[in-house]
Amino acid sequence: MHRNNKGEEKAQTGGREALHVAMESCANQNPPRRAVLGVLTENGQCLRSCGQGTTTMRYVSGSENVFPVPGKNVLPACASSKQDFTVYVDELEQKNTYNSTVVEEVEQSMCEIDTTVLKPSFHLLLDLSTVSPMLVDTSLRSQNEDSQGHRVDVVGIVEYAEDIYCYLREAEQVQKRPKPCYMRKQPDITVCMRTILVDWLVEVGEEYKLHTETLYLAVNYLDRFLSCMSVLRGKLQLVGTAAMLLAAKYEEIYPPEVEEFVYITDDTYTKKQLLKMEHLLLKVLAFDLTVPTINQFLLQYLQRHGVCLKTENFARYVAELSLLEADPFLKYLPSQMAAAAYCLANYTVNRHFWPETLVAFTGYSLNEIVPCLSDLHKACLDAPYRPQQAIREKYKMTKYMQVSLLEPPAVLPLQ
Repeated sequence: MHRNNKGEEKAQTGGREALHVAMESCANQNPPRRAVLGVLTENGQCLRSCGQGTTTMRYVSGSENVFPVPGKNVLPACASSKQDFTVYVDELEQKNTYNSTVVEEVEQSMCEIDTTVLKPSFHLLLDLSTVSPMLVDTSLRSQNEDSQGHRVDVVGIVEYAEDIYCYLREAEQVQKRPKPCYMRKQPDITVCMRTILVDWLVEVGEEYKLHTETLYLAVNYLDRFLSCMSVLRGKLQLVGTAAMLLAAKYEEIYPPEVEEFVYITDDTYTKKQLLKMEHLLLKVLAFDLTVPTINQFLLQYLQRHGVCLKTENFARYVAELSLLEADPFLKYLPSQMAAAAYCLANYTVNRHFWPETLVAFTGYSLNEIVPCLSDLHKACLDAPYRPQQAIREKYKMTKYMQVSLLEPPAVLPLQ
């Protein structure tokens, strides 16, 4: 969505006062229609605003405090002596995870990320132009290119399908992956905060009509970053926004401009801060942005053994639900998660699990998929009762055949 008048659109959303009223209604236990990123309190409880779009999403932060709009009832988030980002490396993985140069640079730089006067060493590390490196002449974009349906599915080309699948299976084994249970090491953010952030990223993707793969990449970058960096809650949205910006630059033909990503945070962060955060993400991820995702494997399974459109959409829906929870799903390989999503969708719609065609193609038997399938089934049953509803709202649309309204069976006959 490209705005014509930023001030006019903010006025239409009701501004800060409307958001404050919405937050008060949430505090009074009135259930919101959709949960968007709001203020995160110190004790881990989440106060959600009740906006209808991404323009009202607000996560206000300062160098020392996180506080609700419009600046009342200030809730201290951390002591001023804390750094916004802190490197931590597991002892057993210290030599294999990140080289000492990157760790040293990050430690030196992050304490200065919000200052206007930068130290010389930090200036050399993160001296970025405020101009986006991805300026695109959008006048060249044709109407046909705006549609996702015109995109060539390289993964699904029959001649290369097996080779691509073998490569992806090998890559998911050897590439750096997010660490399971990494949230236990985060001193200032909680599982609930991550869930709200991912829910917000889903809404951002829908607002700007980004590809599904962009969302999966953004969550992967976010989890890999948080696996080795402890982050203060006031900077969590900045990390998530930078991850989505980076994923859009990687995956999209016409990614939204940097100003758009600044705008969706309601100008909580500046363009310069966002570009610096993007630079830090690239440093921490060692510029390793090509990763196998659940979506890539799921597309291959659907191409290898086709199902009806409703089953396909439901498989996509339950696969996206897994993004909301880091645990227990990060302990499974993306190929296993995609297989579990396929099985759950196939059984819900067609009362069949894992066809022999895919057993031969993937090498996975149904018994190997069962643990992941059970966790995904539980997440699907819990989805209607979660406060974060962006994914369910997305798949309630007619283009997805309203598959989020389907009820999976209460019990799966897995034994």
